[in-house]
Amino acid sequence: MNFRYLLKGLFASAFFLLYSTLLVAQNTIVSGKVIDASDKQPLPFVSVGFPGTTVGVTTDSDGKFTLNTSRQVTQIKISFVGYKEVVLNISPGKTQTLNTVSLQPISEQLTEVEIRSGKKVRYRNRDNPAVELIRRVIANKEKNRPERYNYVEYREYDKLQFALSNLPPSLTERKLLRKYAFLLNNKDSVTVPGKALTPIFLDEKLSQYYYRRNPEAERTVLLGEKKTDLGSFIDSDGINDYIKNLYAKVDVYDNNIFLVTKNFLSPISDNSPNFYKFFITDTITTADNSKLVELSFTPRNTEDILFEGKIYVTIDSNYAVQRVKLGINKNINVNYLTSMNINQDFEKNTDGRYRLVKSNTLAEFKVGKKRNGGFFGIRTITYGDYLINHPRPDTAYTGEKQTDEEIEALQKQPIEFWKQNRLDTLTTAESKVYTNIDSLTNMPSFKRTMDIATLVLAGYKSFGKFEIGPANTFYSFNPVEGLKLRLGGRTTPELSKRYYFETYAAYGFKDEKWKYFISATYSLNNKSIYKFPQNYVRFSFNRDTRVPGAQLQFVQRDNIFLSFTRGTNDKYLYNDLYRFDYVREFENHFSYSFTFRNLKQTPAGSLYYQNNTGRIQDLTTSDATLMFRYAPNEKFYQGKIYRIPIPNKYPIFTVDYTMGINKLFGGQYGYHNLHARVDKRVYLSQLGWADVFVEGGRMFSKVPYPLLNIFRANQSFNYDIYSYNLMNFLEFVSDKYVSVNIDQHFQGFFFNKVPLLKKLKWREVASFKAIKGGLTDQNNPAINGSLFQFPVTSTGAPITYALGNEPYMEGSVGIENIFKLLRVDLVRRFSYLDHPQVAQYGIRARVKFEF
Repeated sequence: MNFRYLLKGLFASAFFLLYSTLLVAQNTIVSGKVIDASDKQPLPFVSVGFPGTTVGVTTDSDGKFTLNTSRQVTQIKISFVGYKEVVLNISPGKTQTLNTVSLQPISEQLTEVEIRSGKKVRYRNRDNPAVELIRRVIANKEKNRPERYNYVEYREYDKLQFALSNLPPSLTERKLLRKYAFLLNNKDSVTVPGKALTPIFLDEKLSQYYYRRNPEAERTVLLGEKKTDLGSFIDSDGINDYIKNLYAKVDVYDNNIFLVTKNFLSPISDNSPNFYKFFITDTITTADNSKLVELSFTPRNTEDILFEGKIYVTIDSNYAVQRVKLGINKNINVNYLTSMNINQDFEKNTDGRYRLVKSNTLAEFKVGKKRNGGFFGIRTITYGDYLINHPRPDTAYTGEKQTDEEIEALQKQPIEFWKQNRLDTLTTAESKVYTNIDSLTNMPSFKRTMDIATLVLAGYKSFGKFEIGPANTFYSFNPVEGLKLRLGGRTTPELSKRYYFETYAAYGFKDEKWKYFISATYSLNNKSIYKFPQNYVRFSFNRDTRVPGAQLQFVQRDNIFLSFTRGTNDKYLYNDLYRFDYVREFENHFSYSFTFRNLKQTPAGSLYYQNNTGRIQDLTTSDATLMFRYAPNEKFYQGKIYRIPIPNKYPIFTVDYTMGINKLFGGQYGYHNLHARVDKRVYLSQLGWADVFVEGGRMFSKVPYPLLNIFRANQSFNYDIYSYNLMNFLEFVSDKYVSVNIDQHFQGFFFNKVPLLKKLKWREVASFKAIKGGLTDQNNPAINGSLFQFPVTSTGAPITYALGNEPYMEGSVGIENIFKLLRVDLVRRFSYLDHPQVAQYGIRARVKFEF
């Protein structure tokens, strides 16, 4: 054994242990507690550190801290916004506990922050007391919601105002507008400093709300409602629903706050520290000696859909929000929105937790950059008469919904009711808006102006009980009919709420044939057939042309813009369709419908029907369809003679079954077809949202191809969300299939990070569509010669196919919000590229107004 090396090893080990011991012995460890000198309460989130080093901590909820360093330090610094800084001497290299440190509040409030150029300080979440505080607020969110109580009830006064802002004073001096001076001079210069508001719409609603936690149930009972009547040209209910969708109720404890059709990330969402910068900017002592910390925040990226502002947080075990001030950055990627402010105040319950007592949302919109002429909306919700953990009979939480008749009566509450029950006050300008709008809608000049506006914007010319339109269908053209002129119209609820008629007549100058449509509808619930819930029967007859496989969404078939198409598009059908519909909707948004059809299809253009026995003149079918639909929490933008669904996060389920009846009214086939579909808008917070729908179908009988599933194709240059934009008409048929469609809107999430692109306010979109299906032998004309042969070109080349083992797939990437209106997609087709007259790539465009 080599004792020399053994002694060296022992010596080295002893030296290392001795050195480590000396290092530990030289460590400086300081602990202590920080309190408020005025009330002796502990102060959390106070910064404690060794001057001249990067070593520091923040105090915990009890105001305690512990610091440890091996460096030679002789002082400790304690600082907190709103308090005088304290520097204390300490003994280096020792473990020591300080006496309780008292911080003296600074009497002056922080009024401004001055930023000077110099060395840039990098913001970070790590060791940031503001971020630590917001994380504690996030961790305590659930216990600060009203739903944490077993029982909650309160009154809610909801006031919604829409106004013109900063109209030029000279406006009433113009000859054409002098008669409207009574309206334009009714201005409010107090509600919003620096803004002169001219109210044109006002809605007041008073409700009683009941909530029970277990079993969970809630109920809202309307006590009264009053709103301006905008006349027959504008539906007041529809305007009210649309504005309330823009100015939705704000719950700061939600991860996302839905406003102006966008999902804003809440500053106290679960992942807000990844998108916001937080700063502790002040501390406040309330009248009851409670401590609040003022947390200021700003977006990391100013173009993202984020807020900026301040929240005030209690420094106790609840970490509750006591006040909220939210705004937006001027660079935010939202169209027409020039300013928005949300102010909320919370009040302490007897148990120390806080409840919302007032919420005020203000937003201004402008089409251009002019200083004057904007639109201003204000929604103020006031809560009062709170009762917590006071149980009521079951009927309070699960009672029946109020009837239409009861609601109509509550909309006629007298003036004295509102004087006694408003939880807020009306401004002088607001109090005049009811009579001013009533006078305006009775003026002949206003009626003429709205008549012209309805024709330009909606495409209909109103004659009171009847209207003509839509204007965009008056003229169109196609290869079979050539130039096609059309004129139509419909009755309005002014004629009757019970019965409705609709008709049109059209003429094709190439085929020299008349087409027409006529329908009669009868409402079974004495309510407009366009109002929810629908309950009506309809009889109709339609003789017109149709492209097999073309299923247009939300547009008329004869729209002039759809006359421009790509490729060959001359295979048409002449349809004679007799139809009966019964539709029934329920308050829970479940609905069903029954449809009976007798349809005669006659080929037109280059399309013809043929089997192994020769040409077939036409195809007649009679079928009955039963459809069930469930759309929970569905809401509509409701017009007088139309309604448009407002997208929400809830799925829509649809199932329908069709039975063909042989020999009934000339029907030539008996068959059974089942179809199901699920639609859902998926909100992805800062990544935008995606519209997703999945559907499937199965034909169980032997039928010719016109009765199979002919997939939705699109040969126009318009991008169709629901169709396959690089598929040709009649290209694919199937008797069994499943499909998926995803349309993703990123809302500028990526472009907002690119310096040159973010100023354009462009937004990224992407889509993917796929169908997997096939054709059984019983419906394959190559196997069964008695079936109609698939269509072919004039040279005999096939144009219609059954899906094989490979699914049909296409996808797109694009840019929307070009000029705030236009969406342009580069579409790629991934499969079946060997088919004739198909393209692997295509450019499609779509016009859509959005914020």
